[in-house]
Amino acid sequence: MTPFLGELTGTALLITLGGGVVANVVLNKTKGNNGGWIVITFGWAMAVYVGVFVATPYSGAHLNPAVTIGLAVAGKFEWSLVGSYIAAQIIGAMIGAFVVWITYRQHFNETDDTDGKLAVFSTGPAIRNPIDNLISEIVGTFVLIFAVLYITSPTIHFNNADGKMGLGAIGALPVAFLVLAIGLSLGGTTGYAINPARDLGPRIMHFILPIGKKRDSDWGYAWIPIIGPVIGGVLAALLFKLI
Repeated sequence: MTPFLGELTGTALLITLGGGVVANVVLNKTKGNNGGWIVITFGWAMAVYVGVFVATPYSGAHLNPAVTIGLAVAGKFEWSLVGSYIAAQIIGAMIGAFVVWITYRQHFNETDDTDGKLAVFSTGPAIRNPIDNLISEIVGTFVLIFAVLYITSPTIHFNNADGKMGLGAIGALPVAFLVLAIGLSLGGTTGYAINPARDLGPRIMHFILPIGKKRDSDWGYAWIPIIGPVIGGVLAALLFKLI
């Protein structure tokens, strides 16, 4: 498997399980309906665990453009590979969202809550305020990237068997715990996208897929979970280099 396919596969698994837990909680007539925030945050953490575990040997398991860009800014990843990694992540996220739709298709049809349907695919703010929402995404992603960089320095390195650099070398479980902590502590404002591909790819699929009655895909908000995580990742990398 090439690094491109590694990122695509890992991100597809991430969104299949992450979007899947949201679908299980918010859609009608599921076994997990109304399971609550703890179920969602734990499900996303386990989704990260699976995606990172599978993609590690092939790509280093970034699964997130903010991670890829942050590692490049920190000098731990080649800039020439950034574009192909991000493309793989977005395509993988779209595939994962499609799998969620196929799996829960009947439940989408049984659900009239159009906001809930959108939430299966993408994030949205609890209180809509562009500046505050952007800050929330910056802070959440800053914690993600800074913690990863700090954990891996200086005794644990990012190199995998192919010489690529990424999250995978520190092991999947610490990253899953980190995402769980961010979700529980910082996720209540915007749903903690902390990953542009995680939000953009599924949002595109929400726009495309026939999920019964649905609302618009909230493109007016879509820039926040793209720009915020990138800013947060770059700031984390710059502070890491400064320290």
